[in-house]
Amino acid sequence: MKLEIRPQLRQMLAPQLIQSLKMLQMPALKLEQTIRHELATNPLLEEVEELQTDEQEFDREAEFDVAGDETKTDENVDWDQFFNDDDEGYKVSQPREETEDRFEGPAALEPTLFSHLTEQLNMLKLTEEEHLIAEYIIGNIAPDGYLTISVPEMAAELKIEESKIEEVLKMVQRFDPVGVGARDLRESLLIQLRERGEEGSLAWRIVDEHINELDRKSILQVARMMGVPVERAQHALEIIKSLSPTPAHGRFDSGAMPVVPDLIVERHDDDFVVMHNDDYVPRLRVNSSYRNLIRRGNETPKDTKQYIRQKLEQARWLINAIQQRRSTMIRVMEAIIERQRDFFERGPAFLKPLIMEEVAQMVEMNVATISRVSSGKYVQTPFGVREIKYFFNSGIAKEDGEDMSKRSVKQRIEEIIKSEPLDKPFSDQEIFRRLNEEGIKLARRTVTKYREELKIPSARLRKRVV
Repeated sequence: MKLEIRPQLRQMLAPQLIQSLKMLQMPALKLEQTIRHELATNPLLEEVEELQTDEQEFDREAEFDVAGDETKTDENVDWDQFFNDDDEGYKVSQPREETEDRFEGPAALEPTLFSHLTEQLNMLKLTEEEHLIAEYIIGNIAPDGYLTISVPEMAAELKIEESKIEEVLKMVQRFDPVGVGARDLRESLLIQLRERGEEGSLAWRIVDEHINELDRKSILQVARMMGVPVERAQHALEIIKSLSPTPAHGRFDSGAMPVVPDLIVERHDDDFVVMHNDDYVPRLRVNSSYRNLIRRGNETPKDTKQYIRQKLEQARWLINAIQQRRSTMIRVMEAIIERQRDFFERGPAFLKPLIMEEVAQMVEMNVATISRVSSGKYVQTPFGVREIKYFFNSGIAKEDGEDMSKRSVKQRIEEIIKSEPLDKPFSDQEIFRRLNEEGIKLARRTVTKYREELKIPSARLRKRVV
């Protein structure tokens, strides 16, 4: 055995980029909480109470240089360049009316399912591709714990083989809470049974083979169907009943926590304008009280200068990360408006199919960045507050050659069910027939899948006596 020193090139994320990515991933209230924590721990940062004018806006070109040039010494550093007479910071998009109610700050934020899963993901050693896939999967898991996108759709979006996505999905499905990341009830229950060591048991077989029949079968019928004594069937059904149909239910409910839109889209004449919602984001600048301390020159101890340099660098990184977050989100939203203009002009029924890859190409970013912007961020539109992820969905072909978004198809299914007679609700076959008459090409089993995703019970359970 011998020791060798070999030069090796490795790609590593700079601290500034890591902070920018974290900022980009945060929703509005989490961002405010993070900024206020920085205000409390960094003495060089202070909040600007008054609105900045255009002349006072943070000068990006004349940004102070605190990169830590090792060729400079404390004696020849021009500390005055770090503290010019103008206040560094960033301005808001428009003044706020004095009479407007002001949110006094968020309560302590409870962990969300998204942040809980992301924390577990960050503890694993994965390749860059695996991390991208896992991050994309987590971004498409609904608050109840179910995956809202299919593996083929993810493969098309990320341009990665389905087998690799399936492999990473199985890894995510081992995260807490048990059963998370499943694509349907059957898969979620099987994951929970596997975790309990019940794989291959009678309860496992019942779920695997007959999950869609359980609501119509008695214990006796299940026993006959499985060829087992009634006592065994009853015990197996009790195990199944102890499982959670919604893996994340009750653990990550946000309660009365308000949804704060990060972006606001308003119509001006024939165009749409995207503005960042700055009402809840503290405006920052470097604390000018440190100028006198720095201007003392050699009287200031070296370790004090080093401390201030470090805090000043952190302040710059924070302001840059916030600025980068703002510009990235606005660019992405402007691209979405360009592709979804019919929605913003006419409403949800005119939502078109759109994939993240398309927007990523428009703004010259990667899909992972678009996913970070979309997950957990909201935009106020002329048709209500929507999660940015809402605008991304796959398409379904119509007979006239046009594509219809999956969400629009679900909305149409809801409308058909709302119009059904109470004493004779429409079966999935009838809904399938009506959609086909409207030119919407859809398999009957897909109608059932969409109805279940909408949390609408079967026709038998919707029937009411008039």
